[in-house]
Amino acid sequence: MSETEIPQATGDTPVDEAPIVHPKATPIESRFLYVDVSALRAKQLRRGARVRLDAETLDMLPASKLIKPERVAMEEVKQNLVQWDLPDFKVVVDLR
Repeated sequence: MSETEIPQATGDTPVDEAPIVHPKATPIESRFLYVDVSALRAKQLRRGARVRLDAETLDMLPASKLIKPERVAMEEVKQNLVQWDLPDFKVVVDLR
């Protein structure tokens, strides 16, 4: 299955339970950008978004860290599972 294909229901597995393949995002090198992206992802998780971590990763984390969506979001960003993009900035020059 390519990264752009939509998963189809197979046999007894409904479409909602089919695994979704997410492309890897570029690594975040700035800790400030990491915090911003994690906060936005945690907001999505609190509103009902699906967790992008696989079952093996979820089993490795302590149960106390999985209670808060912020911790799950931080782990997703750390593993480059969250796509992010910076807007184009225009340079403003003051010519006084």
